Amino acid sequence: MNSARLATAALLSAFALLFIGCHRETTRAYRPPPPPSADANASATQSPRRNREESPRPEVEQQPDLYGKPLSSETGLASWYGPPYSGRKGADGTVYDQNAMTAAHLTLPLGTMVRVTNLATHQSAVVRITDRGPFVKGRIIDLSLAAAKAVGIYRPGVARVRVDAFASSAYPGPPGRWCVQVGAFSREKDAVKLKDQLSRRYTTAKVIEFAGPTGHWVRVNPLLPDKAHATQVAESIHSPDPDAQPYLVRTN
Repeated sequence: MNSARLATAALLSAFALLFIGCHRETTRAYRPPPPPSADANASATQSPRRNREESPRPEVEQQPDLYGKPLSSETGLASWYGPPYSGRKGADGTVYDQNAMTAAHLTLPLGTMVRVTNLATHQSAVVRITDRGPFVKGRIIDLSLAAAKAVGIYRPGVARVRVDAFASSAYPGPPGRWCVQVGAFSREKDAVKLKDQLSRRYTTAKVIEFAGPTGHWVRVNPLLPDKAHATQVAESIHSPDPDAQPYLVRTN
């Protein structure tokens, strides 16, 4: 009887050991993952750069390149103009945008591309002539607000510059059409009086009076609108008002 119990106990112990051995977790040594390949490193390094290059960039207005010798150069005072001219039509028929790179000049053909250089700071910018002016003695060009900032005359208002004119689709173009403009009068009756006087003097010319942003103006359009005839008209006008002097203006 004791022998049977001992045998049974031994058999149970053997099964218990076998059961425990089947459920024991096997201890495994830690093996670090292999290093990434060179291609993977290159891909990971270049990916952010590629994303930056593909991201949209703000648009920057590109300045045109003007090569060769300018067709004409002049030095003098430049000023700038914004309101109340912004939104009005310029001499070329386009609406004046003070944030565009444009300028007003008395005699250069409309559409001419010019480089304006600030002689004090050497800042320069390329602008297109789209309007007429400035009608202030001693000034040779009126810049848009954007052009004035680019050339460095926005804060001082006036600066001495060099204006280099280059060929464009409109330069030299067709023969110039010239007129004489007188003003600006602060009182309309003074402009009308001068208009009547000039109409009697130049019976073949078209004389008009009109209101502009700076006052009342008188314009004489000679029958022959070439520069020589317009110059003769301008030299024959003697206004007692120092702020109402004649200006030779090209209309095209």
